[in-house]
Amino acid sequence: MEQTQKYVFQDHTVDIDTRVKDLVSHLTEEEKIESMLQYQPAVERLGLAGYKHGTEAAHGIAWLGEATFFPQPTGLACTWDADLMKKIGNVISDEARVVYKRNPEVNGLTLWAPTVDMERDPRWGRNEEAYGEDPKLTGELTSHLVQGIQGDHPTYLKAVATLKHFLGNNNEVERGSGSSSIDPRNMREYYLKAFEQPFVEGGAKSMMTAYNSINGTPAILHPLVNEVVKGEWGMDGFIVSDAGDVMGIMNDHHYYDSHTPGVAESVKAGIDSITDDAELSKTALREALANGQLTFEDIDGALFNTFRVRFLLGEFDPAELNPYAHIGEEAMMTPEAQALSLEASRKSIVLLKNDNQTLPLSKTTTGKVAIIGELGNVVYRDWYSGTLPYAVTAVEGIQGKTAGKVVYQDGNDRITLTSTATGAPLSIQPDPVTEAGSQPEKSVNPNELNLNKPITGILSASSESTTEQHVFELSDWGFGSYTLRSPEQKYWTTNDEQAIVTASADEAYGWFVKEVFGLQPQANGKTTITTWNGKIVSVDPTSGQLTVTESSEAIDEQSSFEKKVIENGLEQVIAAAQSADTAIVFVGNNPLINGKEEIDRPSLELAASQLQMVQEVYKVNPNTVVVVVGSYPFAMEWVEEHIPAIIYLSHVGQELGNAVADVLYGDYAPAGRLNMTWYRSEEQLSDIRDYDIIRTGRTYQYFEGDVLYPFGHGLTYGNFQYSNIQVISSELEADEVIELSVHVANIGEIDSEEVVQLYTRADHSRVKRPLKTLQAFRRIHVAAGASQTVHFTIPVKELAFWDVTRDQYCVESGTYTLMIGHSSADITQHIGIKVNGEVIPARDLTVSTRAENYDNYHQVWLGESKEGGAVVEAITDGAWILFQDVEFGTGVEHFEARIATTEDQAKIEIVLDQVDQASVGAIVLNTASGDQSWSTEQTAITGVTGKHDVYLKLAKGVRISTFQFGS
Repeated sequence: MEQTQKYVFQDHTVDIDTRVKDLVSHLTEEEKIESMLQYQPAVERLGLAGYKHGTEAAHGIAWLGEATFFPQPTGLACTWDADLMKKIGNVISDEARVVYKRNPEVNGLTLWAPTVDMERDPRWGRNEEAYGEDPKLTGELTSHLVQGIQGDHPTYLKAVATLKHFLGNNNEVERGSGSSSIDPRNMREYYLKAFEQPFVEGGAKSMMTAYNSINGTPAILHPLVNEVVKGEWGMDGFIVSDAGDVMGIMNDHHYYDSHTPGVAESVKAGIDSITDDAELSKTALREALANGQLTFEDIDGALFNTFRVRFLLGEFDPAELNPYAHIGEEAMMTPEAQALSLEASRKSIVLLKNDNQTLPLSKTTTGKVAIIGELGNVVYRDWYSGTLPYAVTAVEGIQGKTAGKVVYQDGNDRITLTSTATGAPLSIQPDPVTEAGSQPEKSVNPNELNLNKPITGILSASSESTTEQHVFELSDWGFGSYTLRSPEQKYWTTNDEQAIVTASADEAYGWFVKEVFGLQPQANGKTTITTWNGKIVSVDPTSGQLTVTESSEAIDEQSSFEKKVIENGLEQVIAAAQSADTAIVFVGNNPLINGKEEIDRPSLELAASQLQMVQEVYKVNPNTVVVVVGSYPFAMEWVEEHIPAIIYLSHVGQELGNAVADVLYGDYAPAGRLNMTWYRSEEQLSDIRDYDIIRTGRTYQYFEGDVLYPFGHGLTYGNFQYSNIQVISSELEADEVIELSVHVANIGEIDSEEVVQLYTRADHSRVKRPLKTLQAFRRIHVAAGASQTVHFTIPVKELAFWDVTRDQYCVESGTYTLMIGHSSADITQHIGIKVNGEVIPARDLTVSTRAENYDNYHQVWLGESKEGGAVVEAITDGAWILFQDVEFGTGVEHFEARIATTEDQAKIEIVLDQVDQASVGAIVLNTASGDQSWSTEQTAITGVTGKHDVYLKLAKGVRISTFQFGS
């Protein structure tokens, strides 16, 4: 834009903060309001271009056409390779610069990645988007990804990484209205810990808040954003709301009765950029400014943060000063990026099992190979993927290794469906060319069509087409979810506007995956078909078209079909396996079905049809290899018990086939490691909405049961031996560092990589501590017969836990065990150290104490008091919170608490040492029905001296924020 005036903000020699303040000062009040939104408008008089915050880039640039496709983040996490992550981030930001140049007002350089949410539950529908269950692994990998994205120039950023979703976001059910109950230890040691490193070390310049509430407060309003992210961690970028979340304060959380206070409070709580309905947001901002709920000083602070990042991206400086401004089309999908995608895909592959050295297969002696399963001949993208520039399937990759000695069977049935109402088979009519919005005057008779031409269009069972019969391919994804394809491989899909079913989709894809159907057998032998949203598919008696109607209990003839299997997929799979020397069975998931954003997984199990396929193949061919291609861990005990070799990889994209074939045939030795525990059954998990990993024993840190595969597990073709673990000093102060080394030798005959994992354990503690905690890791390459010494340096402060008695981190005095191993469950070397830290003093409850700082609890959850902070609320009668090791000295005489209740009566009993003992005092408060106001209540107590454990027993509905004893 032509600039008619020289402003201070245009002078690149002036310090950045002065320039940003100057730019904001020149904006009118209305321009400031409009600039609070995701799409910041152009201001021609200032030479200011329009800009959009938010380009999806979870594992490559998404939704903007073809781009380099890297493995899903959960797969990238299985590489355990921080240096690789930085290289990937560098490619992503190069390609972000390319698409930015194509349309700078729409394709912004603020990228919405990476997802840092802790995956303490593998049933989460968005498992594919994050980096696993451990904060150190997540923090290390995302820190390096951030560094790659943002670049290493001393002045300019190549792009901006946005960490998401802050905080406690690991379930889709009720994600927009529910609350994650997280106590201070879980919060500090686990959920916050994952975000800290990519901010403090990675330098991330942006963050997105989560949809859920945290302890009753919508995350978008939570004080942690200002107090911890911008305060303790010093994040000097900007905070963005998730799409629709500002309006969700009222719409979903019902936190306020109108949008205005929610918008105002979100800005005050740290939100700098609003991703929401533009007109509603601007109206609410204007109202908040008019009534004093918000000031332009608040607005200026937010705009300072967003515009400062735009300055760092070089937007307001001469292009010759910014090396990233010259990145052009030559940087898009380069050969180097393609090679990096293959490297990442290979490195992400985890060898789960390899009995009797089944793998690698031989190109010359393995013989004929049967590839089984639909996932062997397809490459899927997920919701946050870009358009694949190309795709190599496993069938193609393996054929390239075996000179064509390959047979393939997808295992899918081919079926016909005949309408009970019309007696006609289902067929496909071309969608007639009509004027926009108009309907065809009459249906087309399929018998008049040239059936040699590709057919896509409307599904019909017209009585006029009784001689025509189409055979459809049926894919069973388990848990009642199916996809159907036409002979030309067009997916069935629902057209909601016309309430019809067509065969017209190229893939099962979309926010609502309308290509998913249910096929339910009825008692009379017929079948009913349901849509993705539970509606019934029926035959229109006039046109014969398949129509979509509301579900009803009564199934009539119009919604009844006869299903006939023309080709039995399982029988063909068995025949192929019998004819081959080795069978490779591909199982897993479609990333858009049975688990995605807004839909948690229905189970950890493999689809029943997939398990049956593996079992039947193994019966006829014991030389069976299973390849799991999936977005999350699976429970598959039978497979682990019987199949000799199993590998796992996520949906890795364009190089899937080459990577799998390289590993299967030994051109690459796998060394990936699991980023999550694989459980034997979901019965080993508590409720998906339970965020207390300490109490419930979640993740490898606390889980004491038998698992299918442990965190960090992964085999290699090499044979690695650890020895000679050493520390420079075995006694350390809390402000020193642990210097540790271990000797790693590849005593096998194959060059390979190994992931050396360092865990620690506190031998004794005042509180329940993890069984082990990952502190560091290193992926190394060691040639066959060679060895190297691996060194780790760990600050002693990393051994700290959050001391709820004093609201601070604490390194306890005592002994600690350092453990080196192949996985969290395969420790081969360990050594002890002594730390001279702190001894936690006895608790003093004569000072005001927050109830959330308990040591243990029963039947309570954490909510919000409008007075501020988290409160403990009793779910049932008999609930309690425990405070251990309390020193009362010569005695106390009364107890007071700040309480409220959701019931007609509030009761708190004070019990010492054992929860079933008689109380030493009680507060009983009778309230008016529906009165949930807060009050300070007291009770006298006698005979309480010395040291005790203190239980506060709470009646149902009691809410307690703070309390204290007094003399």
